[in-house]
Amino acid sequence: MEHIPFPTWPDVAPRLIAVAAGREAADMVIRGGVWVNVHSRELLPDHSVAIAAGRIAFVGPDAGHCIGPDTQIIEAQGRYILPGLCDAHMHIESGMLTPAEFARAVIPHGTTSMFTDPHEIANVLGLEGVRMMHDEAMMQPVNIFTQMPSCAPSAPGLETTGYEISPEDVAEAMSWPGIIGLGEMMNFPGVIHGDPKMLAEIAATQRAGKTVGGHYASPDLGPDFAAYVAGGPADDHEGTCEADAIARVRQGMRSMMRLGSAWYDVENQITAITEKGLDPRNFVLCTDDCHSGTLVNDGHMNRVVRHAIACGCDPLIALQMATINTATHFGLEREIGSVTPGRRADIILSSDLSGLPIETVIARGQIVAENGAITVDCPHLDWPDQARNTVHLGHKLTSEDFEVQAPAGANRVQANVIGVVENQAPTKALKAELPIIGGLVEGEGDVCQISLVERHRATGGVANAFVSGFGYQGRMAMASTVAHDSHHMIVVGTDREQMALAANRLAEVGGGITLFQDGQELALVELPIAGLMSDNPAADVAAKAENLVKAMEACGCQLNNAYMQHSLLALVVIPELRISDLGLVDVRTFKKIDLLEPLA
Repeated sequence: MEHIPFPTWPDVAPRLIAVAAGREAADMVIRGGVWVNVHSRELLPDHSVAIAAGRIAFVGPDAGHCIGPDTQIIEAQGRYILPGLCDAHMHIESGMLTPAEFARAVIPHGTTSMFTDPHEIANVLGLEGVRMMHDEAMMQPVNIFTQMPSCAPSAPGLETTGYEISPEDVAEAMSWPGIIGLGEMMNFPGVIHGDPKMLAEIAATQRAGKTVGGHYASPDLGPDFAAYVAGGPADDHEGTCEADAIARVRQGMRSMMRLGSAWYDVENQITAITEKGLDPRNFVLCTDDCHSGTLVNDGHMNRVVRHAIACGCDPLIALQMATINTATHFGLEREIGSVTPGRRADIILSSDLSGLPIETVIARGQIVAENGAITVDCPHLDWPDQARNTVHLGHKLTSEDFEVQAPAGANRVQANVIGVVENQAPTKALKAELPIIGGLVEGEGDVCQISLVERHRATGGVANAFVSGFGYQGRMAMASTVAHDSHHMIVVGTDREQMALAANRLAEVGGGITLFQDGQELALVELPIAGLMSDNPAADVAAKAENLVKAMEACGCQLNNAYMQHSLLALVVIPELRISDLGLVDVRTFKKIDLLEPLA
């Protein structure tokens, strides 16, 4: 399907003027609602909105002069007329859905604009994968703006990706119609130390007049943070406390506060506004990562806004942080983010600002959802075979591939262990004394094995380590080809035979997530596109994901959104300890470390 560009404001200004003046009839009029004005932070009752050519032509107490015989009338009946919601930072792949199916899932929740960073697929398929995501995004009935991924690999020298993103790739992508800026600059040590490649990517973005996304996953707010800001990143979503939020806005960044499926960072940061009284215009709400179950059962940006309000934020401020603040940050204040003349007619009707039920959603002047049901088509890209054949193990794996050999003559060893932290992206660098049985190091208690299986170049490589926090019991293993950010295959298990079964199963189905217990597959979520996404409806994927959750619980795991924790254990840019295809990485020092250490 060929993308037809949405008409610009200048393209349709004569029509908008004529409608606003009453010389021509509007296509649609929303009549008799409460205008939520996010520019002035006001609620203005008994207002109407006239729409023409997909844009807003007039807002005022009476739009009768804009109505003609063919004008579609929507009676607001005193409901709130508010802007469509914007997600300032997100990864579509985290929903395990293609852009079309992600859009289909979130439109009924009132999301009409998304700023997406497809760096997951960039690690698997490179620039061509980004182009596919961009092209399907441009086909949708809502606004999906793409940030060109900046870091594949995210930490050069510490992981191996399927493809690498170069400054030349970034410069090329800046000319694509849907590219809004540079995706999160995760290689913050590279920026701090003046890495020429990272600075070249930032420069290409700035010279194109576009926004540089940030990712500063360090608690150090001293000179290193100052150096990172000086490098050009304009926002950051990795803050976890009030001090992080304050530091970012004081330095001229946007503080992006996220509520994803597993990240609960709004409550601890929003006090910068609610208690410290900082100007909220430089604070933005986002999701970062939401899996399909969250989208289907809980919502999207409407969930984030409701949560911010529940944390004590004024509803109008919370809405500003999910609409106009986001638009302003990306230079789109004159295009989206408010119900004002000239802007795209992206509008929600809701009967309650705090509970935010999404009753009618309008995007670009057409009704796209009513009472939780989508009313438009979300076109699909014809994904080629190269995007559907991405799991290459090199050979069929056996339990021997997952063995950790013990030092000669030892009875017990001390191991560096990844410690999972519930509801947060950071992990803990733990140490555990582990037993040796038959010359092999074995997990004990809550410590089980984690392995990263190379899947891009068929090397047959397997890196083995240990992880704590999942609570698994019995003979089980879970494998996933969603393994941020390099997206090899993460396998976590208590039994090496089950680990081999799980890994081989994913090679058989072309990617996804599976869980084996005692030789039986308890759950499978097929993700055939890049091993990251399904082009099936969100409800279908969510049902399989829910079955996976139940299978994890049956194996003893009680963590909230444990799958998200599983999928991030190879993310070698967030402290403290991670696994990559090259071994264990201490992200506090950005150095590889030994798995085993001599007992003291």
